[in-house]
Amino acid sequence: MTLFEKIWRQHRIGEERNGTAVLAVDRIFLHERTGSVALKTLRSRGYPVCDPARVFCTMDHIVDTRPGRGDDCSTPGGHQFILETRESARAAGITLFDVNDPDQGIVHVVSPELGIVLPGTTVVCPDSHTCTQGAVGSLAWGIGSTEGEEALATGALRVRKPRTLRATFDGQIPAGVGAKDLSLALISRYGSAGGNGCVVEYAGAAVRGLEMEARFTLCNMTTEFSAVTGLIAPDEKTFAYLQGRRYAPRGQEWSRAMGSWGSLITDAGAVFDREITIEVTHMAPMVTWGTNPSHAVPVTEVVPAFENSGATREAYDRALSYMALKSGVRLTELKIDAAFIGSCTNSRLSDLRRAARVLAGRHVAPGVTAVCVPGSSAVRRMAEAEGLDRVFSAAGFEWRESGCSMCFHAGGESFGYQHRVVSSTNRNFENRQGPGTRTHIASPETVAASAIAGHIADARSLVN
Repeated sequence: MTLFEKIWRQHRIGEERNGTAVLAVDRIFLHERTGSVALKTLRSRGYPVCDPARVFCTMDHIVDTRPGRGDDCSTPGGHQFILETRESARAAGITLFDVNDPDQGIVHVVSPELGIVLPGTTVVCPDSHTCTQGAVGSLAWGIGSTEGEEALATGALRVRKPRTLRATFDGQIPAGVGAKDLSLALISRYGSAGGNGCVVEYAGAAVRGLEMEARFTLCNMTTEFSAVTGLIAPDEKTFAYLQGRRYAPRGQEWSRAMGSWGSLITDAGAVFDREITIEVTHMAPMVTWGTNPSHAVPVTEVVPAFENSGATREAYDRALSYMALKSGVRLTELKIDAAFIGSCTNSRLSDLRRAARVLAGRHVAPGVTAVCVPGSSAVRRMAEAEGLDRVFSAAGFEWRESGCSMCFHAGGESFGYQHRVVSSTNRNFENRQGPGTRTHIASPETVAASAIAGHIADARSLVN
């Protein structure tokens, strides 16, 4: 069996006539933008939470990330979401990481760093980037609010079994290239619908060589590939990462868990519905040019002609119009107005370290607004203990509290109408970071280098 099939089989409670399975759900994670709705609706219908010990909630999506925040939020009217989530979480008896809790942060950063998600578990959250957590070898996927209520009440969900796809990255990753570049290369080559209806297992020498935080980045953007979720078989790096974390097993339970986790690999000879392979040896840092993650090319290239874009004529023309670009324009000639480092994709300690290497001893170009938002309060503290905050601040970046911040625009902060932004986030859709804002997504290193240069830049030219 494949890794996915093993986890599926272990959690399958039963099957309905139409082929839909009932799966046991091990962990449910909520956030303030959807958590209060699910919890309040459940309570109004007279249902308690089935097992509060398995349910967690954090304040991340609309909290204000500016220093000194209280219950302030980045969304007009969002204050009520925070208050109602706090009240509902306490009434339900679930674990809440409140606004100024030391463990607060973006759900997909907090869950692994606390050991809430573990190999072989099933994890759901009303958020499309729940697939991030598959990096530890779990089956983690995003759900809607109604499904959230069902999981909270029953500890199970009805799920139609997805198809399987193995994406193998062969070769050695070149210096200056990271997991974000692997994701963008995959999506640009096979399209934003390339993984539609599939569970993607990432494999190959390049994936095995990634450290855990890079694996989270790779799995995070599986939803941009239209896949149900992504996962990576757990190995010694996974076990070392999880050992000692608060919700991870300890003592004899750890030994028992290790005995079980060792079998969480795809068997030799297991068959996938689809197989794709990408050679990474000559890969370059990637950056998007259009309004879809599949609109990506190496940072040293030009905006492609329609024939080489992989887009439909309508989508291609609309993307160029929105981004105010023409084919043949070199990406490194595009001046930027802002740079953003953060989100559940690239806001972990290793991301901030790599960006700081680029920024050290340099300063953001005049006229460029630069913001860095750590992915969790723990990441922020660790970064400050290493002095990374001073590097960012000295370079002209605004150093903030943790949260989703300007990864998405919900009526609050934005970078400005038609401003061009280089961002370490996962989506470059129209208006994603504000009305009319033009977003180019890239790695934290590329974002940092672009902020210094004042235009999209190749970080390899700044870091030897």
